[in-house]
Amino acid sequence: MTESIGVIILAAGSGSRFRQVAGQDKDKLLADCTGRDGAVRSVIEQVLVNLPPSLEKRVLVTREDRPQAIRMAQAYGCDFVQLDSPGLGDSIAAGVQACPDLDGWLIVLGDMPFILPSSIEQVVAQISEEGISVPVLAGEYGHPVGFGRAFGPQLMALTADRGAKGLFTGARVVEVAVDDPGVVWDVDVPEALIFK
Repeated sequence: MTESIGVIILAAGSGSRFRQVAGQDKDKLLADCTGRDGAVRSVIEQVLVNLPPSLEKRVLVTREDRPQAIRMAQAYGCDFVQLDSPGLGDSIAAGVQACPDLDGWLIVLGDMPFILPSSIEQVVAQISEEGISVPVLAGEYGHPVGFGRAFGPQLMALTADRGAKGLFTGARVVEVAVDDPGVVWDVDVPEALIFK
């Protein structure tokens, strides 16, 4: 199902673990990162570059103090939502509320720059109205995660730092096997900027 799937890029977290190592003035989303294509871009731009062109509705959820990330997202055709909370649940809810009438949503983390576009496409292809699709690498769930239309009210009701993992309980979850370490590779510390 790929009728109208929205991409919600979560970029409102504070990145505290990264700042503890790199310095309080260092934003991990803006850190230089060499992508799997060999090009050096910021972390957030690598995430945006990897999104398949077929996913036209894109919403970046971020904080007001990230104007560079907002400009970058706009250059890649994203709308944006600003919020004061770094909470994962608040971010997901705000993103889905910005485009509630779609057939589904793909939740993408703004600090996962190494996911292959083909992996994203595989997850999107398995989104169904009442299902959740998730990439799996060697038995481990990864990102991005796709939610069908039926999950809209529950996604919009998430709050604070409670993410969407609780929605998996009792749901029809389609595990999408991928051979892509990028689906479990997030940039929490500076060393993670180099993909191995």
